[in-house]
Amino acid sequence: MIRSTIRGIGAYLPAKVMRNDELPAALGTSDDWIQSRTGIRQRHLAAEGELTSDLAVAAARQAILRADIDPRSIDTVIVATSTPDNTFPATATAVQRKLELQPGIAFDVQAVCAGFPYALATADGFLRTGLSRRALVIGAETFSRILDWNDRGTCVLFGDGAGAMVLEAQEQKGDTSDRGLLGITLGADGRNYDDLFVDGGPSRGGGRVGVLKMNGREVFRFAVVKLAEAAEQAAALAGIPLADIDWMVPHQANARIIDGVGKKLGFPAERVVLTVGDHANTSAASIPLAINAIFEDGRLQRGHTLVANALGGGFSWGAVCLRW
Repeated sequence: MIRSTIRGIGAYLPAKVMRNDELPAALGTSDDWIQSRTGIRQRHLAAEGELTSDLAVAAARQAILRADIDPRSIDTVIVATSTPDNTFPATATAVQRKLELQPGIAFDVQAVCAGFPYALATADGFLRTGLSRRALVIGAETFSRILDWNDRGTCVLFGDGAGAMVLEAQEQKGDTSDRGLLGITLGADGRNYDDLFVDGGPSRGGGRVGVLKMNGREVFRFAVVKLAEAAEQAAALAGIPLADIDWMVPHQANARIIDGVGKKLGFPAERVVLTVGDHANTSAASIPLAINAIFEDGRLQRGHTLVANALGGGFSWGAVCLRW
C-alpha cells in the first residue's frame, strides 16, 4: 500500500518580535489581559518587503535540507495561505521559482487556519494515485498585513510565519504500523461564513484587501466542538485509539480553545503541543510550526503518532493522523 511519508520538516519565523507590552498603548490592553485570555506572549511580524513566499521559501529550504534530497526531485508544490503575494498567480509558483525547482504541479490551497490539513490531504491524494512522487507542502502567512491594528479583539491574536514538509510516496504494509499519513478528515459549514472573514477582496471592488473581522464567542464555541470531533475522526480512520496517540497538535489559535479541546477529549495536557504563547495564531502555518517545535526539541521521535487538528474561517476544519 502506498503511503505519503514525511521526509523532512522546516520552519521560519520572521526576525521581528512584538511582545504584548510593545503593542500600541492606544489599544488599551496589557500583557496580563492578553495572556490571561489567550495565552499569547508575543508574535513574529514580517519585515517590510518580506512576502509570504519569502517566508515559505525559508521554511522549505530547511525542510529540503533535512530531507536530504535533490530539490529537483520535487514535482509538486502546494502552499496553504490566506495571504498570498498577489491575487494571482499562485504563491506556490513564486516558491517554485525562488527555489529553482523543475516545472511541475504548483498551486495554493485556501482554507484559512485549516489550510495545512487541506494541503496535506491534497498532496496525499496526488502521492497515493501516482500523480506525484515527491511533494513540498507549505503553510505560510503574513496575517499582520490584514489586521486592523486598532482592534484589540483581533490584532493581538495573530502573527506571521511558515512551516513546510517534504512528503514522498512509499510502499508500506498497509496497517497501523505504517509511517506517514494514516487518517484524514475534512469539512466545512458555510453557515458560519460571517463569523470569521476579511471584509475585502477582488470581486467586491474598490481595490481594497480588507481587514480581519471575527465573532470571537462563536469561533470559540464552534472550535472546541469541531476540533475535538475532527481529532477523534482522524484517529478512528487511522485505526488507532485516540488514547494511544502520542501527541495532539491543535491549530494554535488560543490557549483556552486548546485547553478546552484537550479536556473535552480527556487527552493528557502534557501531550498537547502548545506554541501559541510564542508564535500567536499563524493560521495555516501554525500546525507545521508546532510540529517542528517538538521535532527540534527532541520530544517527537521516529515512530510517534500525532493528530493535527485545525479550524478556520468558513468555518472549515480538518485533522490528520500520522506516524512520524
